[in-house]
Amino acid sequence: MLEVKNETVLALIEHLSASLHGKRDALLRILACVFSGGHLLLEDLPGLGKTTMAIAVAHAMGLDFGRIQCTNDLLPTDVTGLNIFKADSGQFEFHPGPIFNNLVLVDEINRATPKTQSALLEAMGEEQATIDGTTHRLARPFLVIATQNPIEHSGTFPLPESQMDRFMMKISIGYPDRDAERDILRSGSQRQFIDNIPALLSPEKIISLQASIERDIVVSDKVLDYILGIADRTRKHPRIATGVSTRGAIVMLNCARCAAWMQGRAFVIPEDVKIFAQEVLSHRMQLKGGSKPGAPEIDDALTSILNETPVLS
Repeated sequence: MLEVKNETVLALIEHLSASLHGKRDALLRILACVFSGGHLLLEDLPGLGKTTMAIAVAHAMGLDFGRIQCTNDLLPTDVTGLNIFKADSGQFEFHPGPIFNNLVLVDEINRATPKTQSALLEAMGEEQATIDGTTHRLARPFLVIATQNPIEHSGTFPLPESQMDRFMMKISIGYPDRDAERDILRSGSQRQFIDNIPALLSPEKIISLQASIERDIVVSDKVLDYILGIADRTRKHPRIATGVSTRGAIVMLNCARCAAWMQGRAFVIPEDVKIFAQEVLSHRMQLKGGSKPGAPEIDDALTSILNETPVLS
């Protein structure tokens, strides 16, 4: 259970909840990705407010926002930008694509072809884009929020495991409860208000907070051994074909640090590791027999691993 005590996070949640009804849990996970320096995959049905939430978060945190609507004819240069020849100067001029914003919403990412997905992979993994042999650094902080529809697969290109592993978390918003949905119906479209949400943070402040969380939140050997124990059990579980990589263990550690910071502590306890464990690990594992990452059976196996992994004294 995440009991938020950090004043920055509390202010952001209160600031955004006025326009985003019933999305507190999803907002906390987006903020955890921002402050941990990771990317987020949102797998949910259309019409549940994914785009609205991404725009609101960008405005509230003072981040430049870019959007990529994926289709099967989307080109890598539509993502990264391209060099255009200027006749008046006789030189090529670089025109950056939407990937050069701080927060980039990639709608229906699995509709993009593998070649276009590979351009996103470099940006997400290396925070850079290479165009015509020249490498361009991306803005900092940099966060991709990608969406995909879990039930509509016609004309899609499933994400390879290497790209799934680039996402810090995979979450779903789900349907709002009845009271939240009534508030949504009563208040109508919030887009005009969201576009005018004042910023509480800035890119410089977020970078400073990211560095502080990594530098100042203490992690004991006991917690490290607990994380390693969870990773090891995913690799040896009789039903799991592909366990958690070292990158997955690092992400677990980063999210545990962020969970401790959100709760107002300067040190990590084993319970912090569990808070985001399902969202961090389920899409990084694959069951024997070919179940896709994130399948319900994987969540069941992961729950048993989390419950059975001992905390060594």
